[in-house]
Amino acid sequence: MPGFPRLLLSRFAAQWSDGVFRAGLAGAVLFNPERGTDPLTIAAGFAVLLLPYSLIGPFAGALLDRWDRRRVLIVANLLRGLAVAGTASAVGFGVAGPGLFVLALIVEGISRFIGSGMSASLPHVVPVNTLVTANAVSTTLGSVVSVLGGGCAIGLRALLGTGNTGSAWTTSIAVVGAVVAAAIAVGFARGRLGPEAIDEPADPLIAVARGFADGARAAMRVPMVTAGFVALFAHRASYGISLLLTVLLMRFSFTDLGPFRAGLPGLGQMAFMAGAGILLAGFCTPRLVAVLGRRRVTLAALLSAAAAQAGLGLPMVLPTVLIASFVITFAGQVLKLCVDSSIQAEIGDQTRGRVFALYDTLFNITQVAAVAAAAAVTPLSGRSPLLLLVATAIYLIGCAGYLVIVRRGVQAS
Repeated sequence: MPGFPRLLLSRFAAQWSDGVFRAGLAGAVLFNPERGTDPLTIAAGFAVLLLPYSLIGPFAGALLDRWDRRRVLIVANLLRGLAVAGTASAVGFGVAGPGLFVLALIVEGISRFIGSGMSASLPHVVPVNTLVTANAVSTTLGSVVSVLGGGCAIGLRALLGTGNTGSAWTTSIAVVGAVVAAAIAVGFARGRLGPEAIDEPADPLIAVARGFADGARAAMRVPMVTAGFVALFAHRASYGISLLLTVLLMRFSFTDLGPFRAGLPGLGQMAFMAGAGILLAGFCTPRLVAVLGRRRVTLAALLSAAAAQAGLGLPMVLPTVLIASFVITFAGQVLKLCVDSSIQAEIGDQTRGRVFALYDTLFNITQVAAVAAAAAVTPLSGRSPLLLLVATAIYLIGCAGYLVIVRRGVQAS
């Protein structure tokens, strides 16, 4: 599969950089002794990580289906490196609030653009009949590398300091990954990553403005893709609620318990468990889909996540929260791999970038809305059994919605 290893290495470098940047910024904003925090500040932090692409996604999708994706990966990674350097400098000078968040929004917006570009490029470097496996390998290992980047940032922070200066140096290391990702992408020939055809008006402004609607129409024409969107809506909303509560518990309620750690090291352990769940999902998903079919696997993932929210999350003790992180992340990655492969196999290349952009846009808005709603009612301690029950119910509603859409699609065909 010529080209796949190169795309994979570029993804690894970019996602390692993502992990370093996000963990460095989390340490600077949420676990910095020189700064205060509360649920709404944490919600704003999630918005910084998730909303950028939601704002530019409708336009970026059209650009990914119009511009040479090789050039996108090179230029966007270099621009991201510059934005990371600017954000790190702001952290060092003690900038807080909207000023810091705007810089972080720029970094994350470019990062989301790069991620969608890589997903849209994958069918150009692997055969169609290997898309599920190739997507599992690239997405799963990329997510694990991102977790490793976060671990590197936590280790560097321990060496460089927990204040503004140490956080700034830690965050700045993410520049290295962005530059390496761009350098690897240079090795692709022009046009190698598509798009092969441009199904857009000659006027680029009209093409960009049409991006959101085109992606929505393309997704709605394929019932399995539409149903997958509903399943992931449920996951992202529920996951957003539990993630907010976990951060608050780690920050204000939990204390070290034997080998288990609270605070930022505790989030590092949670990220490790999540990475293990992602890795296992990458190995299992192609086999599960081959044996059970995509529909059954999707439903099983939703039900497993619901059981973990209620059975492992509700006790609100450090060990069970870590296990819940493993199970829920495993289930979420299985869902993502199923939906990604559906889009890559069943959506034409001329609109695939716009569908991925729509995908990222809607799901990020869903998670931010869930986090914001939870932040408005959760106590500072993070101990809110009612919110965890709501998160469990959302998964069950997602199961019902998925089944309804799939059955209608089968009847229509």
